[in-house]
Amino acid sequence: MAKARDLLQGTLDLLILKALSLGAMHGYGVLLRIEQLSQDILQIPQGSLYPALYRLEHRGWICSETGSSDNNRKARFYRLTPRGRRQLEAEEEQWNRLSGAVGQVLRATEVSS
Repeated sequence: MAKARDLLQGTLDLLILKALSLGAMHGYGVLLRIEQLSQDILQIPQGSLYPALYRLEHRGWICSETGSSDNNRKARFYRLTPRGRRQLEAEEEQWNRLSGAVGQVLRATEVSS
């Protein structure tokens, strides 16, 4: 599980952007969506999530507005901006290239001389 946590530090922005591409939601909802989509393999601490949401909003990739959650509590709801959608596409492409290259290395077999 620690390895998944280490990997997550480099991919948290990508995961948040992907979660928000599926629809607007409040911060805790983003955390739950990522956990759900990963079948609970990825567990994101709230202490990592909220600074990332602030960073993404500051970059203009997401925007937020205040609303009421399902239990009538005041909450910030986040959604992807057009700029964020373009960033998601670029990051997905980069991730797919990287994971494909890692897969090639892992599939390599010893070559006899």
